[in-house]
Amino acid sequence: MPSKARKVAIVGIGAVGASCAYALVNQSVCDEIVLIGRSTKKIHAHALDLSHCMDFTHSRTKVSAGTYADCRDADIVILCAGVLTMPGGNRLDLAASSFEIYSKMIPRIVDAGFGGVFLVAANPVDVVTSIVLERSGFPRSRVIGTGTSIDTARLKTLLAEHLPVDPRSINGYVLGEHGQSQFPAWSHVTIGGKPILDILAQHGDRFGKLNLDEIALQTRDAGWEILQAKGATTFGIASALAAIVRSILNDDQKIVAVSAFLEGEYGETGVCAGVPAILTREGISELVELNLTPEERRKFADSCAVIRDAVAALSIGAKG
Repeated sequence: MPSKARKVAIVGIGAVGASCAYALVNQSVCDEIVLIGRSTKKIHAHALDLSHCMDFTHSRTKVSAGTYADCRDADIVILCAGVLTMPGGNRLDLAASSFEIYSKMIPRIVDAGFGGVFLVAANPVDVVTSIVLERSGFPRSRVIGTGTSIDTARLKTLLAEHLPVDPRSINGYVLGEHGQSQFPAWSHVTIGGKPILDILAQHGDRFGKLNLDEIALQTRDAGWEILQAKGATTFGIASALAAIVRSILNDDQKIVAVSAFLEGEYGETGVCAGVPAILTREGISELVELNLTPEERRKFADSCAVIRDAVAALSIGAKG
């Protein structure tokens, strides 16, 4: 990475971008944050407001307003710019507008000399990750989407409401599109290391009312529930972004479900989709290929087809 100080640039300081900056500051994840957006007045105000947090945090984070030129020595550029999904719509409805935004933006950031990791939060995140990968020319290891990281967290939270455990004691992943075709890989969900399918089979008297299909639907629709009530999802995705940034900067080698470009994994090639990945200082070091059941493999293939069709409609050339 080009920067000795841990520097993060956030492009797009709307609800998600501002919440992400707040999470990074409060968790003391990095040394410096640069805010980049269309409204100079607004981003200066956000930078000033965030600077007033420093007396109450573990360490000081320098926050400033900047331009694409300030991405040159950043370790990570977080991409949050985009149009909000309208209630009743679909994240894929945003593909055309996101294509227009990022087709122009990414070359400007790369031309500024940026050589770190792109972290994509903008929706539809799998499609935007594909756009960023193609427009940047970066290797797949350095273009990462938040993918199904937030959906995985939602799944664990929902399961913890039915099972007497902390959500952090639940392991497993939601795979595929961050959208309507996503699905939990139930064959790999464990509670304290014990498969949830075994728990349900052995303790039907206690957990017989736990409907996995209903949990999957609630997981998928959680974002829409929040969107309809408050206009945007902010805190959850901001925390997911902060956790991914921390894992990269600290070289944690933590496994997170992110949107990554597949090159044969899970039988898929030339598409970005949510899968478990090992995160290091250089981005993605390896994708973790779970041994899915035949039904799960079918769902994953169907989900990738949805993403692939959305990308093809934008005439984005496949990488690799």
